[in-house]
Amino acid sequence: MALASTTLSVACAVGDTSIVVASATSIAVGRLIVVDQEVMQVSAAWTSGTTIPVLRGRDGTAVVAHKVTAAVLHGNAADFSGPAAGSVVTYPTVRPVLVQSYSATGTMTLPPPGCDLRVILNGTSVITLTIPVPTRDLDGTNLVIISNGAAAHVPTFSSGLGGAGSSYDAITNNATGQFALSVYAAGGYWCIPQAPGITGTVTNITGGIN
Repeated sequence: MALASTTLSVACAVGDTSIVVASATSIAVGRLIVVDQEVMQVSAAWTSGTTIPVLRGRDGTAVVAHKVTAAVLHGNAADFSGPAAGSVVTYPTVRPVLVQSYSATGTMTLPPPGCDLRVILNGTSVITLTIPVPTRDLDGTNLVIISNGAAAHVPTFSSGLGGAGSSYDAITNNATGQFALSVYAAGGYWCIPQAPGITGTVTNITGGIN
């Protein structure tokens, strides 16, 4: 069974023994759940419904509070492919780069593991491109979205940038110029490089030389 994602419908406190999710599709007893950096496991008490009894702090992760709309990634243990704790993984210095091109609103196709991706948004008609949540085996993947014409394109990230939720999921480009946006896959989220950090609602991102 593949990885699936949803969000928390109710905030989760440190002492809670269950979580409430927006969708229980693919949930099953024993399935692992990752919220922020905490790993949980669906307990044998669950039978149906969106209130999921869980075992908290699995795999040595810290039990912490989670806000409403936090991203929920779940799957079987085998679905979370990644290096074992304490192991050293060497990555090649040159990674294959794939290119996808979009001329209309739609959903981006995730690249295979081990590849970076360049997405071209064509023309001057507004494109709202939905970017799916990356699977854990895409950790380290660099996604660059580039427009070849001036338009108020709206890259929209499922579960929000960095898993911050629906209030932080869309970046609207300034319609007066072309743009390029670079993000990285990490821990099941797309994360944007930020220095200094971006706060609030960002509609136009501008750069300058200090």
